[in-house]
Amino acid sequence: MSALTPVEVVEAVTDAGAHKGTMRVDKIFLSGVSAGCLLAFACGTTLSTNTAPSLQQSAPGLIRTIGALVFPYGLCMIILTGADLCTGSFMFTTVAVLQRRLSWYRMLFHWLLTFLGNLAGSLLVVSLIFGYGEVFSTEPYKSEVIAFATKKQVVPNFGMVVLRGIGCNWLVVGIWWPTFAFVSLGFDHVVANMTFIPMAIFLGAPKLTVSLYIWKGIVPAFLGNVVGGGVFCGMYYFYMYSPDAMAFLPHHHRVTETKRSSTDADAGVNPSST
Repeated sequence: MSALTPVEVVEAVTDAGAHKGTMRVDKIFLSGVSAGCLLAFACGTTLSTNTAPSLQQSAPGLIRTIGALVFPYGLCMIILTGADLCTGSFMFTTVAVLQRRLSWYRMLFHWLLTFLGNLAGSLLVVSLIFGYGEVFSTEPYKSEVIAFATKKQVVPNFGMVVLRGIGCNWLVVGIWWPTFAFVSLGFDHVVANMTFIPMAIFLGAPKLTVSLYIWKGIVPAFLGNVVGGGVFCGMYYFYMYSPDAMAFLPHHHRVTETKRSSTDADAGVNPSST
């Protein structure tokens, strides 16, 4: 079974980021809509799985872990269909910019369009499928949706949501198990919140409002996801494995690194193993 080396992965991510960032405007937006819809279905499954009143009282960690196990199917559908989450764009387009394959303007524009597409797709499923379809309108599902959203929005402060957002997108750029990890830890994903919180608002959650959702569900989660995906993943792996990262070092550091690489090569040492 063949696998890409870390250097090859960075190149593949660069190619993908450059391609995503230069797509037509309508395709970027519709790709975002599709991803928002698909992730909304996974969020709905998680809410349904979490609806276990006895376990919520006796073993809340266990039921959250079980719910986290089913959530990643949404990300798998997104990857298989080539749709785009803004959270994925934070890593892909950042690496493409650092590799000088994409402009900063195109990166930020892609972030904005995918975000708006994700929001539109999520709200479409929340309103038409879950809402008017009354998927969660009966008990005990209604109470669980409201309780879940309240814990995410009312309980933590702004800074806590930012930090949870960092942890989330540090992990979510993986596939099944890393995504399972962020859900099981209760981290905040800005696109998942586009389903969790509006669904509770639709059902009449007493402590939730649209303004609170924007301030506590979108802004801090977005900022944290940008740092987690763009810095802790995109910039880190670019610096570690891209030959072009040398251009960002001061001159005396570049000389030192070049000498070290030459010495390692002469000694037959694989730099990635040291």
